Amino acid sequence: MRKITVTPNYVKFGDGSCLFQTGDTKVLCVATINEDRVPPHCEAKEIGWVSAEYAMLPHAGKERTARQRSINSGRTHEIQRLIGRSLRAIVDLSKLGRRTIVIDCDVIQADGGTRTASINGAYIALSQAIAKLIKEKKLFDNPIKDSVGATSVGMVKNKLILDMCAAEDNEAQVDMNVVMTGSGKFIEVQATAEGKEFSGQELNKMLNMAGKGIKEIIKIQKKIVKI
Repeated sequence: MRKITVTPNYVKFGDGSCLFQTGDTKVLCVATINEDRVPPHCEAKEIGWVSAEYAMLPHAGKERTARQRSINSGRTHEIQRLIGRSLRAIVDLSKLGRRTIVIDCDVIQADGGTRTASINGAYIALSQAIAKLIKEKKLFDNPIKDSVGATSVGMVKNKLILDMCAAEDNEAQVDMNVVMTGSGKFIEVQATAEGKEFSGQELNKMLNMAGKGIKEIIKIQKKIVKI
């Protein structure tokens, strides 16, 4: 796996934040607590909500991307839904109270694995926001049930590679993103054959490799998360 560096409390404002870096990919994750505000479908259930927004800065990659085009792209919506699903899977929304926590994930520099880096950083920012609510005595029971981590695995020239950079991703015969809990359960598996179909045995090898990588990521997260 590429080297991971996390800078917690990266911005002055916001209810939780970190800069999550894996290799040359850098994602700024910032949590915002919206008190007494939930989506309509949460009202009747009397639950809180956790969601995410994702965007790439215009020159996060080699070519400049127009801001509006980046925000409105189908890829952007797919990734922010993935981040939101991953976070909600490890949160007991009934314990969150009548509030929404939004995690903004802004890619400062993109070199592969931006969606998985966003999930990893978003979990840290979310945990900081929850810790703030507990400290302010607005919450008395931690709604976070487990940790969450994510990474990519690819098959490049018939060789398995963990946490691919952009150059490796572009050559990948198989591209997979895996999201797991700290207890080892799967939240999401996205696997696509780009140039070579893969067997069940190869799938299991990729899942095992991803699991080992995610364990290392969660170890790093636990050094920062204090709830």
